[in-house]
Amino acid sequence: MDETHSPLLVEPDPTSNLNDLLAARVARGADAPLLERRTVAADGTVTWEAVTARAFDEDVVALARGLVAHGVRPGDRVGILSRTRYEWTLVDFAVWAAGAVPVPLYETSSAEQVLWILQDADVSLLVVETAAHAAVVEGVRPDAPSLREVLVLDEGAVATLTAAGASVERAEVERRRGLAGLDDLATIIYTSGTTGRPKGAELTHGNFVVLTVNAVDRLGVVVSAPGARTLLFMPLAHVFARFVEVLVVAAHGAVLGHTPDTKDLLADLGTFQPTFILSVPRVFEKVYNSSEQKATAAGRGGVFRRAVAVAIAYSRAQDTPRGPGLSLRLQHRVADALVLSKLRRALGGRAEWAISGGAPLGERLGHFYRGLGLHVLEGYGLTETTAPATVNLPERTKIGTVGPALPGTGLRVAADGEVEIRGVGVFRGYHGNDAATAEAFGDGWFRTGDLGSIDEDGYLRITGRKKDIIVTAGGKNVAPAVLEDRLRAHPLVSQVVVVGDSRPYVGALLTLDPEGVPGWLAAHGKPAMSVVEAAQDPDVVAALEAAVERTNAAVSRAESIRRWRVLDRDLTIAGGHLTPKLSVRRAEVLKDFAEDVEALYDGSDAAH
Repeated sequence: MDETHSPLLVEPDPTSNLNDLLAARVARGADAPLLERRTVAADGTVTWEAVTARAFDEDVVALARGLVAHGVRPGDRVGILSRTRYEWTLVDFAVWAAGAVPVPLYETSSAEQVLWILQDADVSLLVVETAAHAAVVEGVRPDAPSLREVLVLDEGAVATLTAAGASVERAEVERRRGLAGLDDLATIIYTSGTTGRPKGAELTHGNFVVLTVNAVDRLGVVVSAPGARTLLFMPLAHVFARFVEVLVVAAHGAVLGHTPDTKDLLADLGTFQPTFILSVPRVFEKVYNSSEQKATAAGRGGVFRRAVAVAIAYSRAQDTPRGPGLSLRLQHRVADALVLSKLRRALGGRAEWAISGGAPLGERLGHFYRGLGLHVLEGYGLTETTAPATVNLPERTKIGTVGPALPGTGLRVAADGEVEIRGVGVFRGYHGNDAATAEAFGDGWFRTGDLGSIDEDGYLRITGRKKDIIVTAGGKNVAPAVLEDRLRAHPLVSQVVVVGDSRPYVGALLTLDPEGVPGWLAAHGKPAMSVVEAAQDPDVVAALEAAVERTNAAVSRAESIRRWRVLDRDLTIAGGHLTPKLSVRRAEVLKDFAEDVEALYDGSDAAH
């Protein structure tokens, strides 16, 4: 059994908590900016207003006093249902300052999901973003008896709480700030879940505090370099974004911004100019694909593809003893002038680092972005590990791996290939679900459900999801992630679900990307058409067939995709086929598209 352990670099005071991270940041530089708040002028111009550490702390205390005035007691559960915005982080830290426990809800949650979390976590006060969110809550409120009050950010919730807090002594908030220790509950984050009801992972103050201060130490050049800044656009209901929020507060001088709508992401990257970017691989894929399409549409597709090839070759050469040769360095300089520098400007012009998690990035994109000048540090973790358990290091990155264990973390690979984790980031259990908690652990190690291997340097490589392994009728074990990740990288493709369990061969269901199709059609001199029409177009079909062939080159014949079919619609969160972090709900897809799966095996002409 492969096993590795990474010792702690920093060991915090056991009586400390998340409030102490903010206090330490204020003590280090009260008048230095901690956040920049996005503001939109009447003409649509976006500017960023600096918020100092002192000012943010004052806002936190004022809001915490308001929560106390509204009856929030130490240990109470306060829900937050909103897009990623300044107020989300403000409310989060205010709830901690009031001695309570924030419970995030995805702003895309259905009424049923909202009700389940309100009931399961015993939420007493809920802060939502919009009147539409409040309406969803109102529809289920009779079945959530613990919920006393709902406040709406867009209707002045912050001002309402701040005004109410004027009657509460500041000393009461200071008292509550010191109540929690590292072992006390900090938050309950509900796993988005690809099957069944979400489970509430109980994460402690210690999970966040110990993991973040050690991550800051390990990633110092990324998060604590002079002028370090990052733009948060992932949902703060997701553990990765939440960890980043705390990480920036714990870092030395880093600045945090928020983008509520990913449609504005590229524009906001341009005005905010982050030095490090944190994202899931799908965003990196989208940036690459849209750039390729724009170049092709402008008649520069060949130049773009040659620049990409040079960037990848340049990055790969960095992993060799001699490094890039003179000829490759000259080619890279030309590629940079023609293409690569423009892509860096599209990311704000100052980004040198990126941290990717949530799904495999893939070696092609990893090398491309490093050749571009953006060093992507791929990491790995789950809600139950407070996000990152491993991450590649600035001083040594192995593209294709998710890096070594973070300080205070142990990794091992069980006999069946499952990755198991223990250490400072591992949660204390599922809220109110002892059976699920017991099932999740073995011999003190958390069973991740992912398959992987650890190399001689302690770097982890994830190879698939244990429960997703397909066993064909011929007895071949197939990890669908390898095929799905490679095929999804094509600009026409949005989602891929590989099938074949107990079937004679492997097949795949594809969906076309509604955003990618128009650009691809224009770039290839094709007239505009709907996604459904495009799925029948001979040139689109030929491009998809070629993409499948390239994907199959990564696996054996027995593991390759033999037949594939394009679905008549994309997989979405609203449709119930994706989780909020964009993971496919495989069981739901197989149930709702059962006829499409059968078409892959019944000889139907509807499959390719």
